[in-house]
Amino acid sequence: MFRAYLDAAVEHLMTIKNTQADAIRVAAMLIGDALAEDKPVYTFGSGHSQLLARELTQRAGGLAPVFHLPDPTWGMVERLEGYGETLLQQFPIKAGEVIIVISNSGRNPESIEVAMGAKERGLKVIAVTSLTHSVNVLSRHSSGKKLYEISDVVLDTGTPLGDASVSFEGLPQKAGPLSTVLSAAIMNAVMVEAIHYMLGKGLTPPVLISANVDGSDEHNAKTMERYSAMAWAPRYFF
Repeated sequence: MFRAYLDAAVEHLMTIKNTQADAIRVAAMLIGDALAEDKPVYTFGSGHSQLLARELTQRAGGLAPVFHLPDPTWGMVERLEGYGETLLQQFPIKAGEVIIVISNSGRNPESIEVAMGAKERGLKVIAVTSLTHSVNVLSRHSSGKKLYEISDVVLDTGTPLGDASVSFEGLPQKAGPLSTVLSAAIMNAVMVEAIHYMLGKGLTPPVLISANVDGSDEHNAKTMERYSAMAWAPRYFF
């Protein structure tokens, strides 16, 4: 059965390749332009999506000034309206910056409010979500909106409704979730395209080298020095 899962992953990755090119390029331009002005990129996700939000942060082969906005509850209150805005107030985000908000369903108040609050503060919002899932469920936010409806760019992973992809004889529910692999792939595709975009403008992208490669410490320290003024920590004053 593992082949069925891998086949499903490959099929969905090919769909992303064939349908999301324009969205990937637009997202890459937003990120490239922000970095060209020494403005950071943020990532946010609640629950399991917080793992994906961390995927781009200080990543070997990734871009340096990408900062994860953590949720200390790990999504335990992602359905609680008002919490997303309260959480966002703990971070010194500014107009002209970019935030990537990740939510497979895009229906819970926390991610919706983070996206709403970021837009109100003048940030560009990139959503990583599954339209297949999102359009088939109701919003849990009082606005009635879902993440994809309030974002500047939507990266559609195409993850199936319910996330799982493999059917088993004798088991009523499917297994084999796809949102992690698909979301990670589309976000890293954006980063690769952003690097290409910056190079095309004659800029030097701040790409980090794996800490397990000789000579990387010096390169990474020099790269991060440029962004030392961005260093911050959440206050979590609730």
